[in-house]
Amino acid sequence: MANPLVCVLDYGFGNVRSAVRAVEHVGARAVLTSDRAVAEHADGLIVPGVGAFAAVMEGLRSVRGDQIVGRRLAGGRPVLGICVGMQVMFEQGVEHGTATAGLGEWPGIVERLQSPVVPNMGWASVQPPPGSVLFDGIEGERFYFVHSYGARQFPLGTTEDTGRFAAPLVTWSEAGGGERADRFVAAVENGPLMATQFHPEKSGEVGLQLLRNWVATL
Repeated sequence: MANPLVCVLDYGFGNVRSAVRAVEHVGARAVLTSDRAVAEHADGLIVPGVGAFAAVMEGLRSVRGDQIVGRRLAGGRPVLGICVGMQVMFEQGVEHGTATAGLGEWPGIVERLQSPVVPNMGWASVQPPPGSVLFDGIEGERFYFVHSYGARQFPLGTTEDTGRFAAPLVTWSEAGGGERADRFVAAVENGPLMATQFHPEKSGEVGLQLLRNWVATL
């Protein structure tokens, strides 16, 4: 699709201006809005997010973002979550001993990383699986992370067909190094729902290429 329209969901959280500029840079039209009709019918939807899981969920619900995401995915319409925008796709987030329900698109818990240094901040490599669309041509590159929490397991099976869509493709990374390194989910590709724990809009040319790969699927 030439010049697809991408809606960056505006709910008060996330590095939204950088995401808008990055999307425009890779050849798509971008609009920053919380308008439900626009968000539901755009060719692609980006759900950004920074900060606390619970606060992001509250912000999303304030603009009916939970309903927007659910309706788009029910219709097979693409959604890309970024950072906490990826974390809220899981069933639950636990911060400071308090559990908050997520959007529940994937089973699993987002919890504090167990590496020696938290937050996990800076450039790191990832391990994408064969067949990845997001990482096509950039499989060996490094991306920019800044987070203290993550999904340390991905309970949804990744080896068998899950019905309507092929099994999810899960990309992993590690926080810290050596024997105490903590493995976490760095990205997921699951039919129309894709997401990254890192910030592609802050990851230079390789991040732009990842966004370019995503826009090409719209």
